[in-house]
Amino acid sequence: MTAKMKRRKFITLLGGTAAWPLAARGQQAGKLPTIGFMGASTPAGQSDMVAALVQRLRELGWIEGRTIAIEYRWAEGRDERYSEIAADFVRLKVDVILTHGTQATLAAKRATSTIPIVATVVGDPVGSGLVTSLARPGGNVTGLSIVSPDMATKRLELLREVVPTLRRLAVLLHDENPVNVEEMSGSSSRRRTRP
Repeated sequence: MTAKMKRRKFITLLGGTAAWPLAARGQQAGKLPTIGFMGASTPAGQSDMVAALVQRLRELGWIEGRTIAIEYRWAEGRDERYSEIAADFVRLKVDVILTHGTQATLAAKRATSTIPIVATVVGDPVGSGLVTSLARPGGNVTGLSIVSPDMATKRLELLREVVPTLRRLAVLLHDENPVNVEEMSGSSSRRRTRP
């Protein structure tokens, strides 16, 4: 397998698309393709995720330190660190940024419109402004979304089925995350409109 084919396989693995071939980014001779891994917590807190990533890359023929480089940065649970980390990845000219969560992905998108961003566990990518639409995302962000405002209402309905005597519910959330705010306002307004 040629180096160009390996690079395409790599970006396909991370982004689900071959639209951003690494060869087109003008790789320097001898420079390994590089993933900028934006960790939400600490190395210990995300060790399972890192191990799974490294193992899957290895299964696909990408060996960390030999055929691929991974630059790890850790936000340590502090959202304000995401912008600094994203700027560092742009300065390093990584080939792809791997994010976890809406806040990290928003920071990466603000930092670059050219480096591909692969996002995991993003809430409502359309509502948060990460992509134009799910069918045609546009831009440089792709990935996986497991949360949407519509799901908040469904979760409340399921909770009411399980606990029919439920009259009050307290929810702890991070109010600087736009998805959390949107989910809470959407589910409460929908709930109020019910008979």
